[in-house]
Amino acid sequence: MDLTENHGRLEEYRKRAREIVSQMTLEEKIFQTLYNAPAIERLGIRAYNWWNEALHGVARAGVATVFPQSIGLAATFDEDLIEEIADAISTEARGKFNLQQAKDDTDIYKGLTFWSPNVNIFRDPRWGRGHETFGEDPYLTSRMGVRFVKGIQGHDEKYLKAAACAKHLAVHSGPEGVRHGFNAVVGKQDLYETYLPAFKACVQEGHVEAVMGAYNRVNGVPCCANHELIEEIVRDEFGFEGHFVSDCGAIQDICDGHHIAATYKDAAAMAMENGCDLNCGKMFYFLKQAVEEGKVSEKRIDEAVERLFTTRIKLGVLDRKEENPFDRIPYTVVDSEPMRRLNEEAAARCVVLLKNEGSLLPLDLSKIKTIGVIGPNADSRRALVGNYEGTASHYWTVLEGIQDYVGDRARVMYSEGCHLYKDRTSGLAEANDRMSEVKGVCDNSDVVVVCLGLDASIEGEEGDANNEYGSGDKPDLNLPGLQEEVLKAACASGKPVILVLLSGSALAVDWAQEHVPAILQGWYPGACGGKAIAKILFGEKCPEGKLPVTFYHKDDVLPDFEDYSMKGRTYRYMKNEALYPFGYGLSYTSFAYEKVCAEVPADDPEAAAESCPDRKESVSGNAAAENSVKFGSGYPEETGGDDCLDEKKAAVIIHALVKNTGSAAGAETVQVYVKILGEDTPNAQLKGICKVRLAPGEEKTVEISLPREAFGLYDEEGHFHIHTGGAFVYVGGQGPDARSAALTGQKVHCLTVSITD
Repeated sequence: MDLTENHGRLEEYRKRAREIVSQMTLEEKIFQTLYNAPAIERLGIRAYNWWNEALHGVARAGVATVFPQSIGLAATFDEDLIEEIADAISTEARGKFNLQQAKDDTDIYKGLTFWSPNVNIFRDPRWGRGHETFGEDPYLTSRMGVRFVKGIQGHDEKYLKAAACAKHLAVHSGPEGVRHGFNAVVGKQDLYETYLPAFKACVQEGHVEAVMGAYNRVNGVPCCANHELIEEIVRDEFGFEGHFVSDCGAIQDICDGHHIAATYKDAAAMAMENGCDLNCGKMFYFLKQAVEEGKVSEKRIDEAVERLFTTRIKLGVLDRKEENPFDRIPYTVVDSEPMRRLNEEAAARCVVLLKNEGSLLPLDLSKIKTIGVIGPNADSRRALVGNYEGTASHYWTVLEGIQDYVGDRARVMYSEGCHLYKDRTSGLAEANDRMSEVKGVCDNSDVVVVCLGLDASIEGEEGDANNEYGSGDKPDLNLPGLQEEVLKAACASGKPVILVLLSGSALAVDWAQEHVPAILQGWYPGACGGKAIAKILFGEKCPEGKLPVTFYHKDDVLPDFEDYSMKGRTYRYMKNEALYPFGYGLSYTSFAYEKVCAEVPADDPEAAAESCPDRKESVSGNAAAENSVKFGSGYPEETGGDDCLDEKKAAVIIHALVKNTGSAAGAETVQVYVKILGEDTPNAQLKGICKVRLAPGEEKTVEISLPREAFGLYDEEGHFHIHTGGAFVYVGGQGPDARSAALTGQKVHCLTVSITD
């Protein structure tokens, strides 16, 4: 049972929090609303620093397991894996916390309140922080976000293992350079259909303990003082019961960046009065004066501090050690062998095989004497870890992974090739100073692995990434600097070339798609990334990742970066053909789908269809199939806030027999998309996923339930409608677009669904 579902115990904790807060002076209460809350010795309350990070491992506090960056984890499409990783993160977090507490260390990054996950939508591939997210799709982001939250917070009936935080509310995805004063203009339809679903899921399904506000304004109102977002939507509509925290410095931005408040005191008052409980920053120092001047009520301060102490009570940090089972987790769990094994497995599952012409991969090591490894990301630790990272005790770059794997069975020759983005590797050299070495390595190699891409120094957070291009965002989708020249030189050698891309976002690699026989997208694969990629190159692991973002041919097909309308953005609304579509990814094996059908649950009184009568007929092709189902919407024509929706009740259940028809063991990501028929409706949208692992020749039946909500859309006023009429349901290992079919040679299955009043 999730702790927040036990309302009786929650009320006990709130009562206890109220009793603690009632003993505090106004000044003491105000100081508790700051992220670096001081001790109150007379009440036996220790100092507590709320600021901690765990985006893909415990960050910024010494040694911890550095898992693949979030965008890579999203590429697994694996809900169970993401919860297992988050559980491992919180295990290490408790082990580190227990040591730190024993040594009286209450510094920043030493608490149990983690400001993760980032469930913003990666709407534009130029955004530098997109690799912190789970991609461009609200459904996938919701599923991964919920399971990450559950893994962090645990399932103990009495205590939270750690506290997660869904960030950044809301409508936040660049540009980084202007975020402190930016106004994101968004319509109600896009707000509810794209930008809010993951927050809603994290609140209602994940019972996330905290929500963080963004730097920007939404339709003119700063997010950290936005009554509509915080109080009306997240608390009243979604039912959020935890605490709300500002992004760091965001309340100061209300004055200095947005120029909405005249003074810091006014900015602090605006944020507190509109629902912000905790300040990452210093502005809440001004709350005492604001209370004295009547700008903030002391009752509202009490409410905020009670919420904060409720979280601390849930974590058990105010209880005796013997009462909390998590206090017994030893420091030795950190960076342990089980953690390392999980990390390497996660890194392998993240990798997306984008191209494999002539089945060049996997490589047969028995036929290779010399392997050339070339490129600025080949031996780069920075290209392994992304941002918001911890410190690993051991890193395996791609070069090191290949060297370790082949041992003395083959020689590995290496060249940096070029700087990641500058025109020379040495400041005193002429431009392109490693090209002769590149050509020499290629001449002497039987196969060449070229490792290119980005790292978090040039795509990341404003003020964090030292991007010469500007603020952490990408200026375009091209490989920076001389990287493509190096790739062309390798291909000109006539040797087989494999391109390994390490990046946190989509790149326009059209030349590579046309000329390079094999391409892997490795993301920022974590400290064990090089080991995992080597095992994929040589066939010990089978690639299974799918793209959580669209790869575009070029950036000039994208709308203006500052335009937050979803029109023309992501696979859900784009009209242009993708280079590599959302949901796409190849394998070393092949999968076949049979007996694909749909049924309405027998207990649904609105069911009116013959569906899956014996599950013997296969439905194939890319057109509407003869197998169809019908269900009643069962809802009023208009609903606001979704309060009347029973989202977990299945409207349609999809069945499919999936068979591994190749010669390698592998995993298939079964994807279900819904295309609601009608004028101006979005493209087919992902609404169900299931991961199935199969040995060669093995087959399994999978079952995916689609809730009624999967057949609804929001209108321009933000009201939700179950659309009566028709819908196509697509089932397969990819999206239903023509580009995916062309790249894979496979078509997905299509079923028709009719929705009646």
